[in-house]
Amino acid sequence: MKPVKLFTAISAALLMALPIVAFAQEAEEEASSPLSVSLAVTTDYVFRGVSQTDNEPAFQAGLTYSAPFGLYVGAWGSNVDFGEGGPDYEFDYFVGWNKDLSDSWNLDLGVTRYTYEGSSDGYGDIDYNEYIAKLTWSGPVTVGGTLAYADDYGNSGAEEIYAGLSAGYDLGDSGFSLGASTGYTSIEADNNGGRADFFDGSISVSKGFGPATATLGYYDTFGSDAEDLRRGSDIYKPGVVLTISVAVP
Repeated sequence: MKPVKLFTAISAALLMALPIVAFAQEAEEEASSPLSVSLAVTTDYVFRGVSQTDNEPAFQAGLTYSAPFGLYVGAWGSNVDFGEGGPDYEFDYFVGWNKDLSDSWNLDLGVTRYTYEGSSDGYGDIDYNEYIAKLTWSGPVTVGGTLAYADDYGNSGAEEIYAGLSAGYDLGDSGFSLGASTGYTSIEADNNGGRADFFDGSISVSKGFGPATATLGYYDTFGSDAEDLRRGSDIYKPGVVLTISVAVP
């Protein structure tokens, strides 16, 4: 990432965060709302180890409504870059159910509709649904597992399976936290038997500043078909990413 782009992304994040911080301080005096808003700026939008912006910055926003009985619904958006003629924006719509099974265990079941806008007429429709289950254990270390399935990945007739593990650890009252994750993606096409498999991994450090969080992470893909995929595109190559996000409330 070029220093100029990195500086621009950081500056934009700080400008975005200032009014949200002021709003959050006022909101603390009011009753908690079922609505939550997230804003983020990142030097690269990385999803499961793969850049969605061709190693360029992204600006992202989301809105979620959570009902008292665990149902939630929301939308999230980001700019993307999949190459010439491809879409410019990703808009995700999701609905799910979140339940604390005990003081330590949480279950989250949901479905996400990934949609893409701004592509040329000849690029084709790549929207698809993904069904996601997450199980999280909260203790001295927070550990989570994710299993996702898409029966028509990228509107291509391919089946996709993703399995991932993540862990996070808060460093006391310092405001810092450490994170690590690994995952496995398998995509198999019904029409020609083609298949792509690869692992992804990340390590990160985060620092909270009120409602804002800065995260510096290293991301990579490896194993199976990762080397072949890297030869064809830079989006599978490792990189360091800085993200500044704001959540209200």
